[in-house]
Amino acid sequence: MKNTRTAQDILTLARGFMESRLLLTAAELNLFTLLDEAPATAATLAGRLPADLRGLTILLDALAAMGLMMKTPDGAYSPAPDAAAFLNEKSPQSVLPMVLHANSLWKSWSNLTTKVAGSEPFAIPPAEIRSAEEIQAFIGAMHVVGLPMARQIVKAVAIENARNLIDVGGASGTYTIAFLSAAPYMRATLFDRPAVIDLARERLAAECLISRVRLVAGDFYTDELPGGHDLALVSAIIHQNGPAQNVDLFRKVCRALVSGGRIIIRDHIMAPDRVTPEEGAFFAVNMLVNTQAGSTYTFAEIRSWLEEAGFVNVRLVQTGSRMDGLIEAAVP
Repeated sequence: MKNTRTAQDILTLARGFMESRLLLTAAELNLFTLLDEAPATAATLAGRLPADLRGLTILLDALAAMGLMMKTPDGAYSPAPDAAAFLNEKSPQSVLPMVLHANSLWKSWSNLTTKVAGSEPFAIPPAEIRSAEEIQAFIGAMHVVGLPMARQIVKAVAIENARNLIDVGGASGTYTIAFLSAAPYMRATLFDRPAVIDLARERLAAECLISRVRLVAGDFYTDELPGGHDLALVSAIIHQNGPAQNVDLFRKVCRALVSGGRIIIRDHIMAPDRVTPEEGAFFAVNMLVNTQAGSTYTFAEIRSWLEEAGFVNVRLVQTGSRMDGLIEAAVP
């Protein structure tokens, strides 16, 4: 077989971290917010931060070379408009908290070699989000990114006659909103940790849906789920768990559903060889360095856990490539 990848391709891949590091450092320093509010020279900005002038100038020039910043002839910098829309913390489209989350992943991914070599005892990395303001910003960014996918997921799911949804670990209600918007007759229970419930209440009220939602605070690892539902959504959860944890979670969901009720699982669904989808293979590495037992799983694995938990008629709805794989199962 003739090689199609060149030496330069390999070197480009090896150096791919460079642009990522530039963006992450700019996000840590909040440069896109500061310069979107008031374009400035490196010297002026260095005094405001404060920062080392040489280092800041080199960083800003590199960001300009990437097209993330614009530089005027007199040396003033400002964010490119398409970058500012997503990286200014005050923009309604901001994904800056998720970029900062990626910065925390940089630190845990740096331990990948020792994790794979088994030369370092596993320790769950400390949480990178601490304050209520940071939690709110991160979940807000997740909503911005997740709502378009949520609408697509609802279209792919046969809602049929389901009238009582439980959104397990529903965060600020992105998927609850999508389901209730598509089914005016449906009501929902959103179950998540206490710190998140208030954010969900605020978002659901803004969408004029709060009267159709019951908000229940709890931890699905330790608490039972409220019962009486005919549809359950378990969205982007199972990858953070090991097999035994997922069986336990599925049993709780099974108990929360009425006879004939259905569970919908959204996550990466890996091919039997675990190589595709590519994003899922990368995400398994993320779980390796950030969780005790998490990974991404095949349909056969997830089906076996669902059946062990008491579900029947397990079927693969779609595979997906962006954590939009879907599996459905029913309660006898």
